Amino acid sequence: MKQPLFTKYVLPFIQWYVLMIFLAIAIDYFLHRLHLVAVGRYLGFTGTLVIVVSFVYSLRKYKVIESGSPKKLLLLHEYLAWAGSVMILVHAGIHFNAILPWLGILMLLIAVASGLIGKFLLKDASEALKNRKQELINSGIDKEEADKKLFFDTITVDLMKKWRVVHLPITLLLGLLTLIHIITIVMFTK
Repeated sequence: MKQPLFTKYVLPFIQWYVLMIFLAIAIDYFLHRLHLVAVGRYLGFTGTLVIVVSFVYSLRKYKVIESGSPKKLLLLHEYLAWAGSVMILVHAGIHFNAILPWLGILMLLIAVASGLIGKFLLKDASEALKNRKQELINSGIDKEEADKKLFFDTITVDLMKKWRVVHLPITLLLGLLTLIHIITIVMFTK
């Protein structure tokens, strides 16, 4: 029996996203309860460093480096970026007292959401389209006829592949806001 689309595609996305936010709130809560609030400052630095390390995948993808399996590096990118985001959310806590932290957290949440969309929806949609096409061919329909029957599904998957058009600028904006945040902290901290 096939799983409903919501269960197969949307629920894992929601679960990872909610887990990220819940985990950040829980860690922040326990740091406050244990009077270790200062740890949150260091988690901002650590989380940023973890996210920067996750971009080894991008270096491999764009052939800046030649070593490493792209598939394994993508998985590493996904988990490191998620873990780094949890750390940054703990760093931010609920102590937003300026516009820059609000914008940074908003961009972080959007970047993580767009990354999770790519992880769960695009991969599964591409596989489902490929499987559907193979089912049609196995049922006796020739390749051209199968392509015609799946025309709108193919267009939908092709449009979904454009998610990077959203993910990349948001990630770059997040990087810029992070850089501005770091510069202002260095400038105004005594």
